[in-house]
Amino acid sequence: MSTVTMVKALINGKPVEVAYGTTILEAAKLVQVKIPTLCKHPDLTASAGCGICIVKVKGNRKLLRACCTPLEDKMEVTTHDSEIVQTRLTVLELILSNHPTDCLICGRNNDCELQKLAAEFGIREDRFERIVPEIPADKSTGTLILEPKKCIKCGRCIDACQNVQDVWALSFMDRGFNTRMAPAGDIKLADSPCVRCGQCSAHCPTGAIFEHDDTRKVWDALQDPEKVVVVQVAPAVRVAVGEGFGYPVGTNLTRKLYAAFRRLGFKAVFDTNFGADLTILEEAGEFVERFAHGKGALPLITSCCPAWVDYLEKYYGDMIQHFSSAKSPHEMVGVLAKTYYAGKQNIDPSKIVVVSVMPCTAKKYEIGRTKDMFASGYQDVDISLTTRELIRMLKHAGIDFNSLPDEEADSILGDYAGAGTIFGATGGVMEAALRTAYFNVTGEDLADVNFYAVRGLEGVKETTVNIKGTEVKIAVAHGLANVKHVMNKVREAIEKKQPVPYHFIEVMACPGGCVGGGGQPYMVTDEIRQQRAKGLYDEDSAMTVRCSHHNPYVQQLYKDFLEKPLSHKAHELLHTTYVSRPLYNK
Repeated sequence: MSTVTMVKALINGKPVEVAYGTTILEAAKLVQVKIPTLCKHPDLTASAGCGICIVKVKGNRKLLRACCTPLEDKMEVTTHDSEIVQTRLTVLELILSNHPTDCLICGRNNDCELQKLAAEFGIREDRFERIVPEIPADKSTGTLILEPKKCIKCGRCIDACQNVQDVWALSFMDRGFNTRMAPAGDIKLADSPCVRCGQCSAHCPTGAIFEHDDTRKVWDALQDPEKVVVVQVAPAVRVAVGEGFGYPVGTNLTRKLYAAFRRLGFKAVFDTNFGADLTILEEAGEFVERFAHGKGALPLITSCCPAWVDYLEKYYGDMIQHFSSAKSPHEMVGVLAKTYYAGKQNIDPSKIVVVSVMPCTAKKYEIGRTKDMFASGYQDVDISLTTRELIRMLKHAGIDFNSLPDEEADSILGDYAGAGTIFGATGGVMEAALRTAYFNVTGEDLADVNFYAVRGLEGVKETTVNIKGTEVKIAVAHGLANVKHVMNKVREAIEKKQPVPYHFIEVMACPGGCVGGGGQPYMVTDEIRQQRAKGLYDEDSAMTVRCSHHNPYVQQLYKDFLEKPLSHKAHELLHTTYVSRPLYNK
């Protein structure tokens, strides 16, 4: 049995005991000391790039960087004195001397780590000559905007892109004072391997990378008397939006959101969870066709994450036959809003504007990805907003969000099962699909619908599920860097004509799944991902209807409109196609 070596030290005279290898930055938190940082993020390896976290250690003449210096036994650390504070102030002023001052029109205004530190240090004037590089913004993707002149060279976006996501769309260019963040090869972001997952923007401390803001389009639509503007909200948004209004992390605010949408002026309020239930019936139907009836290649791989779809088309184009053709939940709700709902309400679909509120930046790309996203005859989803954009809209509208009453969605495309809710967490799609796949194969419901083996933040989760004596091998991967392990095992087995290692695979591009999406509130950590996921699982466990195939409104939809899962009409409206694409656009 191994034992963890502990070290004892003093931080500002206070004793602390931590495991060997714990950094001074981490140890300081245990004695309620906050050491300022800019380059360090809990998700990422410390780069020691900014130099703001410097501390003194007795017996060492150098100022050490707390983010990457392990606490050692009997160390005596000073985190704040006049020299340290003055040095940090000077470092911060030097960073600001190379940074624009257009905070009022910046996408990160009032939510910028550099801005907050400048305020905490009371910086009121420029002591150094301001030299800001004139580098144009890159808006080529229509999803993410790069503002290199606002980059502070912390390297967080590059670490997230290269190591967390294994995409390698961003890198540092040039050297010294001219160092800048840019797409690899100094090309446009749209021409790079970027999959628009937004993890670069989620980890950026400033406004150097942020989502393309589409709130003005929504305001304009809401103010147009000729438009019928409807909205839907994704599972992960409801457990993250409260962070913008002071709620504890993970608080589920579904019904307050419904009320807020009506205050904003939306004519109908739908729920993407309904689309998740629908996705499950189509996807589980696909799996049973392949697994039980041999109609199609195994493994079946989920397709509800658009950044993952982009990644697969670029990196695994040879494996498209394994991809579920089911559209993502919000696309399903979008097409049904302009067909099924429009028919029920006798509304001209050309007048309907569908707004999706998503935890994701890649959804902005997905809504126009292929002609399949126009299956209604119009663009099925017109505008996709991130959670951050919604928070800004609610504040802009002067809505007292915390005081809103609870309201219900419009049930025609709003009621959902617990399975739809857990889509927002890694493993949730797999768990929801297995609940229905088991029913489809056996004709019976599971006695226990919980699949704990696919829950949690382990990068790759592998397990076997027994369906009436038949073993189903499954894998769940989240964070694109973890995907290679799974996909390469499958590719190798296919190339060697060996049995595939899995029958069903779920992939989410963002760490933690949608709860950690690139459009969620900033400074997410694994602890926050777990709390957000808990908010979804708690709702699922409290619901009477927990399986998608038992959602009465989905059942009615098939009866009235779609006939059955995988019908010709369902394929026309609810399914899509994929193409192999090069990493770089020429």
